[in-house]
Amino acid sequence: MELHVRYEGDDDPDKCSARRLARFDLAELHRSTRATPPGIVLNPFAERALSPADADHDRLVALDCSWETAQREAFDLDGVHRALPFLVAANPINYGTPFRLNTVEAFAGALAILGEREHAERILSKFSWGHTFLELNEEPLRRYSECDDSTDVLAVQDDYLAEE
Repeated sequence: MELHVRYEGDDDPDKCSARRLARFDLAELHRSTRATPPGIVLNPFAERALSPADADHDRLVALDCSWETAQREAFDLDGVHRALPFLVAANPINYGTPFRLNTVEAFAGALAILGEREHAERILSKFSWGHTFLELNEEPLRRYSECDDSTDVLAVQDDYLAEE
């Protein structure tokens, strides 16, 4: 599956997971919305959750911007918009925080849900903490990947949110 990033460039370049993925030719960065190809857009404001039913697409698109500046309007990208369900960040900046994933974690979570676990492991291998993301989210990722559709994913997510 192709990985594309609409790159805002407003984070610290040394800590930017999207830039590291691009350095290893694991993702392609795009500086404008128009240059960003359509695909499954990972959008936290989307009305539907990502599910295995979306596996027929061949491209994931993420917006790489600071969480402080992320707004609905920034996700004005062509494609099918899907929100990731409950997952916990493992990156050093947001460790343990639900729903505050960086770009590589968002891609890895999406890939695992879509049945591409090896691809998720490959992109996370470029980060010293990458394996931790899969360990922290092992059970929810497995359960999400076994769902039929967005409704099932939301039911599983509700189980995790009820525990919080």
